[in-house]
Amino acid sequence: MINFNLTQLPERTTAPRVNGITMVMDKGLSIPEVHNFLSIAKPHIDVVKLGFGTAVVTPNLKEKLKVYSDQDIPVYFGGTLFEAFLVRNQLDDYIKSLKDYGVQYVEVSDGSISIPHEEKCAYISRLAAEGFTVYSEVGSKDASNVMPPYKWIEQMDAELTAGSSCVIAEAREAGNIGIYRGSGEVREGLVQEILTKIPAEKILWEAPQKAQQVYFLKLLGCNVNLGNIAPNEVIPLEAMRIGLRGDSFTMFLDK
Repeated sequence: MINFNLTQLPERTTAPRVNGITMVMDKGLSIPEVHNFLSIAKPHIDVVKLGFGTAVVTPNLKEKLKVYSDQDIPVYFGGTLFEAFLVRNQLDDYIKSLKDYGVQYVEVSDGSISIPHEEKCAYISRLAAEGFTVYSEVGSKDASNVMPPYKWIEQMDAELTAGSSCVIAEAREAGNIGIYRGSGEVREGLVQEILTKIPAEKILWEAPQKAQQVYFLKLLGCNVNLGNIAPNEVIPLEAMRIGLRGDSFTMFLDK
């Protein structure tokens, strides 16, 4: 949706997008806040994550999910919730809960607990076979667990083969772990190496900080997949994607 006739704007993909995705992190918006949020940002939202385990303590969860569903916006629960069920040997209960709530997307992660990778891939395959759209997350929430690039590539490739629709590059909601250093700086060598083997359109880069978003826009263009975007940052990000913010102003102008 563009309100002005401007030339030299890059061509954005349109919904339903398979790349150029914006994943929004909802950490506890109220139902009126969701209505207000969608009233301005809906055209630019592709999927919403109810962060970490917030779905467990969100009042009127079914009503909230229905607001998103009525606007054709898929929602999934944070990977931490998947891990919380798994560590308690309650995976069947989790799958039943997803179906009871009408949630068709699921995140499989191992950021908080250790899961043998073959076992993680088996969970991905099972959930995909059950009809869920699976997003799987690679990378640990433990800052001391620094994986070499070849491990990132091996795991991403195996998870896509197992049935993930896309792989999420871990960063946490703060953007200071996984593909980033503690300062929030991008681990550029890691990102570049991943991209030699894994197609960019199959990766959702968690990028909550503006500088991180700018980095990926410069590297991969306006239709890069970005996640963990705060609700009040969706419109600013969309403007930046098409060169209408100072940080991206000259990116798409003819030289």
